[in-house]
Amino acid sequence: MRKNTEEALRYLREGAAADTYLIGAAVGSGLTAKFARMAGIDMILALSAGRFRQAGLGSLASYLGYGNSNALVEEFATPEILPMAGEIPVFFGLFASDPTIELSTYIPHLRELGFAGVVNYPTLSLVDGKFRMALEEEGTSYSREVEAIRLARKNGMLTLAFASNPDEARAMVKAGAHILCAHLGLTRGGFIGRGRGISISRGVDIARGIFTACEEHEVIRMIYSGPAATPEAMRYLYAHTACQGYIGGSVFDRIPSENAILQAAIDFKSGGDNITEKVLSRMAGKAMSAADHADVVTSYIAENYALDIRLGDIADLLHISSSRLSTIFSAEMGTTFTRYLIQVRMEIAKRLLGGTTYPIKSIAESVGYPDPAQFSRTFKKTVGETPTAFRFRATSTAHA
Repeated sequence: MRKNTEEALRYLREGAAADTYLIGAAVGSGLTAKFARMAGIDMILALSAGRFRQAGLGSLASYLGYGNSNALVEEFATPEILPMAGEIPVFFGLFASDPTIELSTYIPHLRELGFAGVVNYPTLSLVDGKFRMALEEEGTSYSREVEAIRLARKNGMLTLAFASNPDEARAMVKAGAHILCAHLGLTRGGFIGRGRGISISRGVDIARGIFTACEEHEVIRMIYSGPAATPEAMRYLYAHTACQGYIGGSVFDRIPSENAILQAAIDFKSGGDNITEKVLSRMAGKAMSAADHADVVTSYIAENYALDIRLGDIADLLHISSSRLSTIFSAEMGTTFTRYLIQVRMEIAKRLLGGTTYPIKSIAESVGYPDPAQFSRTFKKTVGETPTAFRFRATSTAHA
């Protein structure tokens, strides 16, 4: 880890204030930590969920009686994650209500092991209803998580707090959380733990409420999981909330492995013939959920935004009607296919306008607009100014 907490915190705050966003990876193996570090990740979270993902299970396994969460994290993170992290701060996923530990002595122990910070995980912020009430009554409570953050801050450690509503956010900020992360639920995508998540528009509403609770405090604001499963989805969340960074678990620790292992196995099984699409279609079949269909559309847009994309073409690949896919996408994403496509294209155009000297005509073509005039009209309507004005302002600010 970095030499001291102040240095690490300064590094994170400078990253949050920069044009680029902070990125954290919630991992369960030294392998993931190693390559996350190589990619320039800003922080690592050692969570029991990550270890269960490596075992082929879903993240919710960390909420079940499969083992002692804190002991599990110590067991894999101390010999694997800390050596691979180098100077990157590593946050210990602390189950604060563990009856076998005393927080006042366990937190200093974590610091002695070399962990830079603490994060409240598993967190009761994801549990509600009668089960939440029963847990709170017997002493497993979110208030214990707040106390853990307070003690970690008192012991000179970095503090990262998961919250799912404004009340939890206010409690964590008051306790001294350096980083407040809006937890949007389980990650959509991949094969393990399939299910329906919240729409991206609902994610925006939740994140706004959480960030509003800390707007008067010097706290770094981040988003975790839920519909934030792709760079395109995160760009949408960046554009519509006060978010300063993203923490990914399954998107770094599970989904890439699923895809790579599956693809390699298919390639060898088929002798090199390209049968991937047939195999995946057979695996998905009638089991594809609405969230799966929406993920296919967003992934298709991410890979083909420079082309003439039509929803009907994607619907044909999925063997459903265009109107049905349109309805599914709008319900899942909280916006129409056309608006989402334009948003993706304009966000990419903004980065190219502000970070390159490419002619506007070339940028227009690179984001799917052969007609520069149409691109300029769409850009002005979406962004609020012409591409030329945006470039002038962006480059002037960069050199100020």
